[in-house]
Amino acid sequence: MQITEALKWAVSQLSDSDSAGIDARILLCTVIDKPQTYLFTWPEHELSANEKARFEALVRQRADGQPVAYLTGTRAFWSLTLHVSPTTLIPRPETELLVEQALARLPVGQARVCDLGTGTGAIALAIASERPDVAVTGVDRVADAVELARRNARYNHIENAVFAHSHWFDSLTGQTFSMIVSNPPYVEQNSHYLAEGDVRFEPASALTAGADGLDDIRYIIAQAPAHLKSDGWLLLEHGYNQAQSVQALLQQQGFHDITTVNDLAGQPRVTLGRRGER
Repeated sequence: MQITEALKWAVSQLSDSDSAGIDARILLCTVIDKPQTYLFTWPEHELSANEKARFEALVRQRADGQPVAYLTGTRAFWSLTLHVSPTTLIPRPETELLVEQALARLPVGQARVCDLGTGTGAIALAIASERPDVAVTGVDRVADAVELARRNARYNHIENAVFAHSHWFDSLTGQTFSMIVSNPPYVEQNSHYLAEGDVRFEPASALTAGADGLDDIRYIIAQAPAHLKSDGWLLLEHGYNQAQSVQALLQQQGFHDITTVNDLAGQPRVTLGRRGER
């Protein structure tokens, strides 16, 4: 089977996917360990029997709904390549907006940033990679996620980010930060979204947060002031229909300069506020 034939077969098997061609190329590049440019430069390259078998197996798993990131073991985020696993949420392009907004508000010079529910470490590592003068701490209640984030730090040669086991602020007693960021669970527990696409295979604990999806966000906003320096920022990713509720929660806790930022699809995605004087 040549590369051209392999890709054509894969697209036919993935006809229910909106990204069949992209998925097929990513999976084939994983099998032959080549960049995507190779597929276009050498379309007549013959796959070995082992490569053909591995590729067909991956395509069938993708056809069954398995996320591409779990099949390849990696996901691109920001300027990084991150290892992923079924114990963590797969980093998504929309979350890069949270990184952008955080970098735009970090003070000049040394600062401390905390990433709550860090998962793969995506947000923490992206911020740390852009600001080597900033000390970033990422925490997660899942021990396997903490180890995965540490692995991603080593893989991307980032030394100014550390990761610890903690359920939100539980292990951060007495610590304060210039900024707290989080992409917490925010999906309603009965949402139809949970039965669609890649989400079906991701850990529910990283997705759902009560009947209205705001349980974890409420907790973070209530506890954050004790861990923020005066005028420190809290930035939260949330669902498209939750911006007004998140703004109200921030106002109740005395935050000011409250703003919601839309993602590239025009959906309200990140809401942030600054802690006032204590």
